[in-house]
Amino acid sequence: MSDGTLRIERSTKTLRNLALERMRDAIMEFHFQPGERLVERPLCDQLGVSRSVVREVLRQLETEGLVEMVPGHGPAVARPDLSRTDEIYELRALLEGIAARACAQAATDVQIASLDRALRELLEAWASSEPIKVMRATTKFYEKLFDAAGKRIAWEVVQGLNVRVNQLRSMTIASTNRREPAIAEMTAIMDAIRSRNPDQAEAAARHHVERAWSIAQQLLRSK
Repeated sequence: MSDGTLRIERSTKTLRNLALERMRDAIMEFHFQPGERLVERPLCDQLGVSRSVVREVLRQLETEGLVEMVPGHGPAVARPDLSRTDEIYELRALLEGIAARACAQAATDVQIASLDRALRELLEAWASSEPIKVMRATTKFYEKLFDAAGKRIAWEVVQGLNVRVNQLRSMTIASTNRREPAIAEMTAIMDAIRSRNPDQAEAAARHHVERAWSIAQQLLRSK
């Protein structure tokens, strides 16, 4: 992502929200590396917004866990913490497994057809090789999965983790040879749901998370 692509266009959204979205994407795409300082003046120039907007955005990203305050240096892109990462993936495996099981048991034919469409969009996103598209399509698929499962409170919990999850997901998506296994894993989840096999659906969902978890652990330890 070049500096010029960070600049935002005016629209019905507030400048703050537009700048926040652009900064999230920039962090997910590693335009800003973990540990890199985020200096206000260059960010103002790159985004085309005021210093007050940049400060608001950085405060929000800090609450989301994407930015951390480094004593004596100011804001920087947060480095994922391995112990917290383990907990995030534990929760993901549990919640996504429960949702896949419930979906296989209770989803209507209409809901399954909607999930099929979401999966096709996800596969198209993988083909694009653009991590942001993959993350957005993945979030859309899981939103439909949890809705079809009737697990709305669980989805609210997942949404609370989503920014941190996507930071880790952006790492695993970009890793070598992740594309084909991820597609196979997501297809296995959908196949089990279509065949109304709760045990298989839960196992497939947990396997998908555990594989991503393993890759994330390797990447974080290597860094």
